[in-house]
Amino acid sequence: MTGGAQLYRYAIIQQELDTPLITNIAQAINGEYSAIACYAHLATVAPTEEARKQIKEIRQDEVRHFQTFSAIYTRLTGRQPTPTITEPCPQSYKEGLDFAFKDEQETVDHYLDIADRARNPVIRTAFQRAAADEQNHAVWFLYLITKKSCSCQT
Repeated sequence: MTGGAQLYRYAIIQQELDTPLITNIAQAINGEYSAIACYAHLATVAPTEEARKQIKEIRQDEVRHFQTFSAIYTRLTGRQPTPTITEPCPQSYKEGLDFAFKDEQETVDHYLDIADRARNPVIRTAFQRAAADEQNHAVWFLYLITKKSCSCQT
């Protein structure tokens, strides 16, 4: 990398560091880390194989988001994130589904806000994609809630 290109890259990173973006990314990492743990539990208490499979697929998306956000954080800060579980997962299946649905819906807005504030197109695209995934997850959790509520488990 030439000196000019290196300076340009440094200027872009510094520009991103001057915003609350790092804090928002750290919060997103913690949220994904919490969701990964919660959905592992939900999959174990799911009443059907269909529900268990769907929750595991959602959890895999959360793992991918966690990895993507962690890589962005590391690139911007030069250090690895230290994720923590920010909210305990409800132990019952029904309460866990309700919790997950609400959390996914709130996360959509949070990720779109991050994408809107990010000046770096890679960061913007990563959070827009994650927001779309989170909306899809919310729909799946709503489906599972509906099936549980009407006792129409398959």
